[in-house]
Amino acid sequence: MIATQALHEAGQRLWLDSITRELLDSGRLEHYITDLFVTGLTSNPTLFDHAIRRSSDYDASIAREAAGGLSPELLFFRVALEDLSRAAGLFLPVHQRTRGQDGWVSLEVSPLLAFEQPELTVEQATMLHAEAGLPNLFIKIPGTPTGLRAIEEATFAGVPINVTLLFSTEQYLAAADAYMKGIERRLEAGESPEVPSVASLFISRWDKAVEGQVPESLRNRLGIAVGERTYRAYCELRESARVRRLVSEGASMQTLLWASTGTKDPTARDTLYVEALAAADTINTMPENTLLAFADHGRVGPLLTREEWESDEVLEEFKTAGVDVDGLATQLQREGADSFVKSWNSLMVCIAEKSEEVGAAHPGM
Repeated sequence: MIATQALHEAGQRLWLDSITRELLDSGRLEHYITDLFVTGLTSNPTLFDHAIRRSSDYDASIAREAAGGLSPELLFFRVALEDLSRAAGLFLPVHQRTRGQDGWVSLEVSPLLAFEQPELTVEQATMLHAEAGLPNLFIKIPGTPTGLRAIEEATFAGVPINVTLLFSTEQYLAAADAYMKGIERRLEAGESPEVPSVASLFISRWDKAVEGQVPESLRNRLGIAVGERTYRAYCELRESARVRRLVSEGASMQTLLWASTGTKDPTARDTLYVEALAAADTINTMPENTLLAFADHGRVGPLLTREEWESDEVLEEFKTAGVDVDGLATQLQREGADSFVKSWNSLMVCIAEKSEEVGAAHPGM
């Protein structure tokens, strides 16, 4: 049994954090679904920016949409939904078999809205979900303080949300609270509480942030410690009276998802974070190279439980070493937000440039 199958059978879902047209055209995604037990997919503006810049696979689609006079933003969403619709179709059997618990793909809203204008974020999330018409599409909204308001409102509007850009237990719990408030409001309004959601906790960026600043004994241990602590909070929340009441009313529990699980330290094991955060009732979305590495030589050991681990002790060691863990969580989320905006702006420039190039090459399309 390969490691991906063992992890799947242990109760953790494996998603792919990658999207390209070549991935779809080549049949590689189907191979991952059939042979490596991948059951979902996530995307973001950076992935699309790289895919569109490095390939001519999107030229015909861009030329066709550009001929309609769409803005770069709307043109991008149209092109992205072409890919995600195809991926969603491949995952639809999983989605149906698990009654909506798995088999999802994700599309992110514009970060230019998400960090400043919650009302417009909700409007765009609702529009994208309606335009896609897919039963297994999550709309990604960052779990920043501004984003939390949009998450509650979008959930209330019935849009399945992937809460992204979470770094700490506290940020995760705030996102879970926003989601549950949206579900509670739906129940009060007589609406169905069946609006699935996932909460994405970023892992590897913690260790990158403190690289070279802590003793060697603490190298590559901060992200895992934060993940373990958050998993404990997740388990406790699942057993809370609030969640039990919502589940009894027909709601689904928001699922914890590990994101940023590719190893950034070239001296560390390339499956480090996947192996350390093996846990039932969670999701791990991983880059393609990490998925292949784990399938080739990954190991599935004891799963995380809600019991006490060394994470509390490890976090204290980081504090003793001078790391302000709470302050760093805020910093990482802010830096992540800035990075999302830069990636989005780069993507919009790429789309505009491609539109001009392919328009000149294919006049009249």
